[in-house]
Amino acid sequence: MPSNVSAMPPLAIRAYTATTALGRGLDAQARALRERRSGLRRNDFAPLAPGEAPLDCWIGRVEGVEQAPLPAHLASWECRNNRLAWLSLQPDGLPEAIAAAVARHGAERVAVIVGTSTSSIGATEEAYARLEGEDRHFPADLSRPLLHTPHSLGAFVAAATGLSGPCVTVATACSSSAKVFAQAARLIQAGLADAALVGGVDTLCGSVLFGFNSLQLVSSEPCLPFDAHRVGLSLGEAGGFAVLERCDADEAPGSLQLHGYGESSDAHHMSSPHPEGLGARLAMIDALARAGIGAERVGYLNLHGTATPANDQIEAFAVASLFPPTLHASSTKGWTGHTLGAAGIVESAIALLALQHGHLPGILNSRVPDPANGPQIRFDNAEATIDYAMNNSFGFGGNNCSLVFARA
Repeated sequence: MPSNVSAMPPLAIRAYTATTALGRGLDAQARALRERRSGLRRNDFAPLAPGEAPLDCWIGRVEGVEQAPLPAHLASWECRNNRLAWLSLQPDGLPEAIAAAVARHGAERVAVIVGTSTSSIGATEEAYARLEGEDRHFPADLSRPLLHTPHSLGAFVAAATGLSGPCVTVATACSSSAKVFAQAARLIQAGLADAALVGGVDTLCGSVLFGFNSLQLVSSEPCLPFDAHRVGLSLGEAGGFAVLERCDADEAPGSLQLHGYGESSDAHHMSSPHPEGLGARLAMIDALARAGIGAERVGYLNLHGTATPANDQIEAFAVASLFPPTLHASSTKGWTGHTLGAAGIVESAIALLALQHGHLPGILNSRVPDPANGPQIRFDNAEATIDYAMNNSFGFGGNNCSLVFARA
């Protein structure tokens, strides 16, 4: 299945960060990955319906969101999702990298491109639970129309950072914050921006937990990606961001770059992947082509790996059809849970950590490999110096995205 795309100019990654159930910032992610310490815990989200018990499952919940109100000048954006976005914007030198991009290019030339699957829907749930008056209107503190749209996140991030370039919220389910990298590359290549703040945020709420449970996709125990006994996923919440811009002529050796992206929309089914992994293969093939490399050059691949029976089997098949047995591929959702629209940025951060430090995570909790797994899928952590890393993010409706990262 040849690709019809050509190699792209690489983009420099000036800073990146992630906040998950493992903690805030890259150090927290890296430590937990090395120690094989999960952030999952039993669901403790109180349902909105009085007297109803929490859903029996395990979740990746970020600590401290409830205790971190937005600064006073951003109070009009107040909601749990935007709180997590604010927390996620602070670590790992990200504010300084944003300021440097503004100093070089001007705020109007730095785009904001963020991904989310549910945005501030938790606030919308609360508003409906607290309807007031005979006409049953939203309470005054939640009567903020933009808050109840998918673009709540993008508009908030632009307001919080002061960036005034193109502002886009991508909502393609679980591929959302992987596709932001592709969108940024196109905007910069088209001359509509000189740099971009990309990222994604999704928080847990009743719609997420009970919605996925209604599809019979949620496991009552911690998820087991690519395990023969897997039964479903564990949901999580997270936020993460990265600053991208054109590479300089004298990029420092070893600096991190985006080298390729591939996207597909196979539209096979609303919630099930294509049975032959067609969309997944197309996305990976195009990402490799834009990076200008063969599959054998990739040292680590972070798999979508949700631990649902269908997803893992089909992704394993697609990977085995493209990559040599030497590839180290794994799903890290046993650490963080499936963070939905934030999965792309979180797992890109994990791929970038593998590039930087040579620590290749395995798969947490899983013990018995599915016989359908190819040799690429590794349960144990490993150490290796690699030059290229990939991330797969596949969403409902066949919205697929693969990314290739490299060291200069």
